[in-house]
Amino acid sequence: MNITELTVHELQEKLKNKELTITEITKAYTDRINEKEKDVQAFVTVLTKEANEQAKKIQEKVERGEITGEFAGIPIGIKDNMCTKGIKTTCSSRMLENFVAPYDATVVENLNKENMINLGKLNMDEFAMGGSTEYSYFKKTRNPWDLNKVPGGSSGGSAAAVAANMVPWALGSDTGGSIRQPSSFCGVVGLKPTYGLVSRYGLVAFASSLDQIGPITKDVYDSAILLNLIAGHDEKDTTSSDREKIDYTKCLKNDVKGLKIGIPKEFFGEGINEEVKSSLQKAIETYKNLGAEIEEFSLDVAQYALATYYIIACAEASSNLGRFDGIRYGYRTEEFKNLKELYKKSRSEGFGPEVKRRIILGTYVLSSGYYDAYYKKAQQVRTLVMNEFNKGFEKYDVILTPTSPTVAFNVGSKSDSPLEMYLADICTVSVNIAGLPGISIPCGVDKEGMPIGVQLIGNKFSEETILNAAYTLEQKIKFREKYKPEFKK
Repeated sequence: MNITELTVHELQEKLKNKELTITEITKAYTDRINEKEKDVQAFVTVLTKEANEQAKKIQEKVERGEITGEFAGIPIGIKDNMCTKGIKTTCSSRMLENFVAPYDATVVENLNKENMINLGKLNMDEFAMGGSTEYSYFKKTRNPWDLNKVPGGSSGGSAAAVAANMVPWALGSDTGGSIRQPSSFCGVVGLKPTYGLVSRYGLVAFASSLDQIGPITKDVYDSAILLNLIAGHDEKDTTSSDREKIDYTKCLKNDVKGLKIGIPKEFFGEGINEEVKSSLQKAIETYKNLGAEIEEFSLDVAQYALATYYIIACAEASSNLGRFDGIRYGYRTEEFKNLKELYKKSRSEGFGPEVKRRIILGTYVLSSGYYDAYYKKAQQVRTLVMNEFNKGFEKYDVILTPTSPTVAFNVGSKSDSPLEMYLADICTVSVNIAGLPGISIPCGVDKEGMPIGVQLIGNKFSEETILNAAYTLEQKIKFREKYKPEFKK
């Protein structure tokens, strides 16, 4: 039995039946990290020694009956933009290279209450800005399916670590597709919850009206379990929704008879790779055979969504990153003559090229004379995007699109062309603009054996619907039984 290939619910079953111990599970994962991290480069901070020590203590407490929780001793990886008390939180930036958070993010607090074990902080695009995890200050994460390809971004470290079986599951954050796109590239399941369902307290902000924390897992059942743990109202987050707690595992019925699925034709047009289209057509046929009602319709948001997203995201990034000035937070230059030079050199040296690009763009669209033409207009178009989705959900329960127009691309192939990288977000950004939930699950591979993801979008707070739709397709396709990462070099 290969422990690291098991899902979390399988690990729980083995623990319950006393077939495995917490120390055995943790050691299997730390050994796997020691074996694969040199190739995949998924971690910024590895906590293998601390994890094994923690596992030993938790195991002893479980044996004494002091801890009875069903998640006690289950390991996890955390994206490096979520605050972890006493552990570095770098956002993969030189600006926060030595920042140790004095408190835990709410989602981390929730995991700690369950006595889960943090295996480490996972690599990402700097301040979550990027789609390939090539914009990290520390390292470039590789895709476990093919080490010459990117894992996607910005949660590339999280998706790659799950795909490589270095963690059983992980937390990522999604501002414009940063959970779903890397999950698609790495052949794992990525869920972006409805805006406000999961607390953002302790998540280092990129774009506050778009950011959302969510799970990256091996299968849909694990995704439902992790959502149970992290969802819920938090008075420390003013955008947190106060809703009744739901057990999302109860909605996994493996039945989609009568489910109305809308296929927006704009998402299957020019720019979508033919093999991606073909794989999605098979998924659509599978849904038809399972009794779902499929209909093509027009969702005229794709052409506006990308420009709207980048204006709003960059404007909010410009505002949020103003605090990193060499005085209040972050990196401080060593040589400066006056205050202006301290600001200028600290920010110039502390931020990478992609972050600078977005700050400049964001500052421009917020500046006097351009605010109405760009930022205000983008907010108006945002309302139009929401209205288009609302119209769609009057008729359909779920909207199905590709997660990404292509499979994972080669390392370095797009890093010199920011616009090309931005266009790769075309299928995911509208979900964040409208604050909707979306899930990506693997539905096949291309001729090179690289994973292809299908995205299911739901109406606000309809996670139960998209989780069940994803689960039903997953049970039929059995992707994990057929395909495994090959670590091709």
